[in-house]
Amino acid sequence: MGLFLLLIRVLFIQFLVLDFPSFSFSLTPLCHPDDISALLQLKRSLTVVPSASSNCHQPSPKTRSWENGTDCCSWDGVTCDTMSGRLIELDLSCSCLQGQIHSKSSLFHLAHLQRLNLASNDFSGSQISSQFGAFTSLTHLNLSSSEFGGEIPSEISHLSKLVSLDFSGSDTSLTIEPSTWERLIQNVKILRELFLDGVDMSSITPSSLSLLMNVSSSLATLSLRETRLEGELASTILSLPNLQILDLSMNHDLKGELLNSNYRSSITILDLSFTALSGELPDSIGHMKSLTYLDLSSCQFQGSIPSSFSNLTQLTYLSLQSNNFSGQIPSSLIALPNLTLLDLSRNNFSGQIPDAFGKMNKLQELNLFHNSIGGPLPSSLSNLHQLTSLDLTFNSLSGEIPDVFGKLSKLKSLSLGENNLEGQLPASLFGLTELSFLYITANRLIGSLPKKITGFSKLTHLVLHGNLLNGTIPSWCLSLPSLTSLWLSNNEFTGSIGPISSPSLESLFLYENKLQGSIPKSFFELKNLTNLSLSSNNLSGHVSLQLFSKLKNLQYLTLSENSLLSISVDTEENCSFPSLQHLDLSSTNINDFAKFSGQAPNLAYLDLSNNRLQGDVPNWLQELGKDSLTFLNLSHNLLTSTKQFPWKYLLYLDLSSNLLSGDISSSICNATSLNILNLSHNKFTGIIPQCLGTLPLLTILDLQMNQLRGTLPTSFSEQNRFATLNLNGNQLQGPLPQSLAACTKLNLLDVGNNQIEDTFPHWLETLEELRVLVLRDNKFYGEIASSKAMEPFSKLRVFDVSNNNFSGPLPTTYIKNFKAMTNELEEESSLQYMNTNFHPFVIQGVSYEDSMTVTIKGIDMMLQKIITKLAMIDLSENSIEGEITQNIGNLRQIKGLNLSHNRLIGPIPSSIASLVNLESLDLSSNMLTGEIPTELTNLNFLSKLNLSQNQLVGTIPHGKQFDTFSEDSYEGNMGLCGLPLSKKCNQDTGGQSTWSSDTEDKFGFGWKPVAVGYGTGMVFGVVLGYYVFSRGKPRWLVRIFVGEPIRRARRTRMRPRGNNARRN
Repeated sequence: MGLFLLLIRVLFIQFLVLDFPSFSFSLTPLCHPDDISALLQLKRSLTVVPSASSNCHQPSPKTRSWENGTDCCSWDGVTCDTMSGRLIELDLSCSCLQGQIHSKSSLFHLAHLQRLNLASNDFSGSQISSQFGAFTSLTHLNLSSSEFGGEIPSEISHLSKLVSLDFSGSDTSLTIEPSTWERLIQNVKILRELFLDGVDMSSITPSSLSLLMNVSSSLATLSLRETRLEGELASTILSLPNLQILDLSMNHDLKGELLNSNYRSSITILDLSFTALSGELPDSIGHMKSLTYLDLSSCQFQGSIPSSFSNLTQLTYLSLQSNNFSGQIPSSLIALPNLTLLDLSRNNFSGQIPDAFGKMNKLQELNLFHNSIGGPLPSSLSNLHQLTSLDLTFNSLSGEIPDVFGKLSKLKSLSLGENNLEGQLPASLFGLTELSFLYITANRLIGSLPKKITGFSKLTHLVLHGNLLNGTIPSWCLSLPSLTSLWLSNNEFTGSIGPISSPSLESLFLYENKLQGSIPKSFFELKNLTNLSLSSNNLSGHVSLQLFSKLKNLQYLTLSENSLLSISVDTEENCSFPSLQHLDLSSTNINDFAKFSGQAPNLAYLDLSNNRLQGDVPNWLQELGKDSLTFLNLSHNLLTSTKQFPWKYLLYLDLSSNLLSGDISSSICNATSLNILNLSHNKFTGIIPQCLGTLPLLTILDLQMNQLRGTLPTSFSEQNRFATLNLNGNQLQGPLPQSLAACTKLNLLDVGNNQIEDTFPHWLETLEELRVLVLRDNKFYGEIASSKAMEPFSKLRVFDVSNNNFSGPLPTTYIKNFKAMTNELEEESSLQYMNTNFHPFVIQGVSYEDSMTVTIKGIDMMLQKIITKLAMIDLSENSIEGEITQNIGNLRQIKGLNLSHNRLIGPIPSSIASLVNLESLDLSSNMLTGEIPTELTNLNFLSKLNLSQNQLVGTIPHGKQFDTFSEDSYEGNMGLCGLPLSKKCNQDTGGQSTWSSDTEDKFGFGWKPVAVGYGTGMVFGVVLGYYVFSRGKPRWLVRIFVGEPIRRARRTRMRPRGNNARRN
């Protein structure tokens, strides 16, 4: 009977459910009124702003479905308990919510919550309320990327049932104190996921991380990315038994080493990138056989890759880039079966790329750039059928590029630049249909490009700059449908440029080729063109600048160094260049620019140098760049005047090598941002504006070869940035201002060829960056003495004080302390010049190279560039006396040594043979005695030697370079003999020069008549000598006996005025 009644009840319920569906809802409890009230209050306290969840892929304003009078359990983001109807889960992630959540928020009335997700909203820097700690049933709490700020409350540690906690990714600063961290780890025993990315944990010591061992039985995910952890990290953290994901990346001051330990095989993701971890990788890292993701990039690891990496067969992502790894790349590494990304870039790997890419390889990205890998490209690259990106730039790869691209149908990016690859581009390369980026710059590729191709339909960047490619540019290069950037510059392409029809082209660089003909009219139809460089070709014809005004997006235009091209800047009507920032028309035969009426409001760089511009700088130019120009070069023209300098934002101004005259206007100092000012090689007169010494950013001041008079600026500001001060070849007078000692960054000081009268400026010896000091051809006097500084002139490499009135001994103290002339420089792969880089972040690639006038190998010359290896000393044409110190042999880096035309005595030091780089040695016109040291024959680079007009004796050494010197090198030394002189040496006297019997026969009398004449002559000589020395005349005779050296005619100076003789 009971069973029958139960059956009837069941059938009755089914009847109600099927026939009256609304009745079924009564079986599920409705949302509790308290929860409805709390949710509606929460909705009213916040606003919906779409930008509040801008980091979400699909934001959804869930609160819009919350309406009074409906069951809240059916609202978006709300989950209720099926038995009690109380709200147990609230998911408002990516809900576009904005506003504050304070401690009295109705959110905290939802006392039965087990899961709470407020991620990816904007709570406007709200403090995380301590009321969150009242959700004692909470298992999952996610407040990530929601703009909470301030300190994480310690009450969070009351959430003992937490399984997952996520406070990561807030742009406002969240912090956690050590006490809160310790309580959290001690109380939350079953935590499996902990995300604190971006939280400030700088007060947490790495040793405190060991507290995580308390939850070792449960913790599977630990993410502490960019939390400012610092100090030594114990590698035992990798031994947590259930750990699967560990991310400690972006903690730049986190140090330590990964020691051999029992690393857990359960770890699948390990990210330690951008930390200061160092040392070698342990073999035990190969125990983590479940690893799928390993990122150790931008650390300080070194050594070779452990062979145990071959055990990581589940690995799909491996990045070791930007470390100090070395050795060869193991073939087992590139053969890992599941690897899709391998990045070993920016290390010191050497050897060759293993030819071990298997046919089952899954590699999609292979990055090996910036290493020292050599040898040929492996042919097994053809097996990388899944490859989408290959980057091998900046290595030492050699040989030809193998024809392996036929099966790489998915390849999108190929970079082989900056290697030693040679030969022709392989044919299969031009059949790639998915390729969008091709970069093979700076190699030795030869040959022509194919006339027709089948691929490149998606190519956006074609960069073949810096090779030896030749022939004409094929039409397909100029008509690719997706092309945005074409770089064929610095090759050997010839012929004319064909019409261009690539509709998306933005950048076209064809400079430094051998292209001929005119600029195609199709250029002026490229509406998207932003960069165009045709410089350094053989283009011809006439083109008006006005045509380029059609290109409204054009920002960068260079047509320079086309000697057959004629550019007209005259415009008949107003034209506009709204986007133009960089314009280089140097060496394009411009001879008149008086009628230009264009507008270029954003022009920052203008180069019109090496043209035939003449007369005044026109008013339109002063207006054109008044509010925008930062770089202006009008050098090497025929300009005669510029009345004002209106360009107040200029960083670089070069008006050198013109015919500018008159005073330098003080209005130039209105350009307070000026870095480089070059007014050299003009006809400026008057005084140097005092304000130039106080410009706060002026780095280079070059006023050489003018007719400036007066004194140097007397006041150089304490915080000045002068690196080069070149005033050579003017008519400046007075002493050097001691405020020059404030120029602590000075590299070059050249005041040569002026009329400055002063003692030696020993107070300059404290300038630690000074490399070049030129005081030549002035009226400096007195002794060259040190002020006894600890390391005087420690970086000086050029010391030229020639042709002054200096006296006293050689400056031995300085010679001992010229460290830059003593120590070897680091080897340089190519010639390097002294230069000052010019605001590379403002205008790319602009620099200033210092110049100076020097005497090299007896010839005055202007060095337009100063090689950094140049080291020389010139003390010639003074009145320096005494012996040459043996310490001069320590200056092993000097290439030129000139001590001529002084009063030096004693022998030539044999230590000069230690100057192994010496190319020019001039000790002429002194009173040196003794023999020429035979050790000097070991100076293998010596090409100029002058020992003339001294009192040297003995046999001239021979061998090596000495066999190349002429008799001019030794003339005026009566005691020298042997080749190249005609005077022979007597072999019986050990090389000493003597009068032989042949000499007696030649003159027809012997020693007896000479003795008689000597006696008579002695009496006459005493009487004559008394008369000469008492009167001081004739002067030529006095010079012989008092020791003043014989002087040659003065050298002609390269300057536009008469020579200032310093002596009678």
